[in-house]
Amino acid sequence: MKTEDMILISVDDHIIEPPDLFVRHISKEYLQRAPQLVRTATGTDVWQFGGRTIENSALNAVAGRPKDEFGLEPQGLDEIRPGCYDVDERVKDMNAGGVLASMNFPSFPGFAARLFATEDIEFSLALVRAYNDWHIDEWCGAHPGRFIPMALPVIWDAQLCADEVRRVSEKGCHSLTFTENPAALGYPSFHSEFWDPLWQALCDTNTVLSIHLGSSGRLAIPALDSPPDVMITLQPMNIQSAAADLLYSRVLRKFPDIRIALSEGGTGWIPYFLERVDRVNDLHSTWTLADFGGKLPSEVFRKHFLTCFISDDLGLGLRDRIGVENMAWECDYPHSDSMWPTAPEQLTQQMQRWNVPDREIDMMTHETAMRWYSFDPFAHVPREQASVGALRAAAAGHDVSVQSRSKRIVAPDQKVEEFRKRARAAVAAGITD
Repeated sequence: MKTEDMILISVDDHIIEPPDLFVRHISKEYLQRAPQLVRTATGTDVWQFGGRTIENSALNAVAGRPKDEFGLEPQGLDEIRPGCYDVDERVKDMNAGGVLASMNFPSFPGFAARLFATEDIEFSLALVRAYNDWHIDEWCGAHPGRFIPMALPVIWDAQLCADEVRRVSEKGCHSLTFTENPAALGYPSFHSEFWDPLWQALCDTNTVLSIHLGSSGRLAIPALDSPPDVMITLQPMNIQSAAADLLYSRVLRKFPDIRIALSEGGTGWIPYFLERVDRVNDLHSTWTLADFGGKLPSEVFRKHFLTCFISDDLGLGLRDRIGVENMAWECDYPHSDSMWPTAPEQLTQQMQRWNVPDREIDMMTHETAMRWYSFDPFAHVPREQASVGALRAAAAGHDVSVQSRSKRIVAPDQKVEEFRKRARAAVAAGITD
């Protein structure tokens, strides 16, 4: 398959939320209490809510910047590509990068939206619903067929979370972002019956539990003074822990239709993981009483889990031992691991190195994502306009050059200022439109 003929759907990208996120989706009584994006004296943009300040680190939005500007320092919207927070610009970046469709995880609320868990339950619920409505109706709705909708969870209440899953499923959303380890956040573990209403709702609505690494706020770091390289290298280990915890939990036995995506965890580790769980089952299940219904743990894993990779040469080489039908590609725009805008070329090189047949390429690049997330982009975008080559032709002239953006002194971006003005005016007036 030629690069220009591939069709790419990314199951893991990210949004840097715009200032006017809540303006049209939360009631008058809550608008002034909702999170506000504030420009600091140093020129950075931070979300402030409930006495907390949430900064946007440079690693969260480095698309189009040189590697020597990667880092953890906070930054303002003027320092990042508009495609990070402006949906129209995002689609232009997607076209230029050859990406047909994208599923976008949240940023400032956290992957599990724990930030919205306040003592005022009604207010907290209003925040989650407002975010989800904004994401589905405005972000995804602006360009039908280009985004896989994703909902935030009501992490503090399983029944309310189940209700929200059912509500957004009626709007066409079949993905729920969730934590890799609820126990680390102070909630019941995957082994508790607490979450049963949620698991049932996921099964009933054909919704995927999308677990992103780092979503528990607890990363594998050997020591407080370990270099940052250690943390970045070990990030996928958190997904491995979640996979083991869920595989041995009661969830898969009691809810046989549940499906779980392991986002940004890579795939190269999976063959050994599957070998290990089968060996553990053979040696220890007589006393641990692990019950896989007469199947091997590896077989159960392949039924319930989707694995996601950005650039995983080893995983592609071992795809037969992983299960090609369990692998989906992700771009990770605009994070530091992303290969945007040259992902198609790099992906092609890896596919060719391992002589991956066209049928399997189609599965990993878009067909599996469509099946798992009940998503049909071709209902809106003709297939002949959906390939890497066709999308890039539509983006002719769009600037994707690497540019320095760190601490530059420039006039504020006009679109950013429009977002800010709209949000300030709505809050000041106490209105929602």
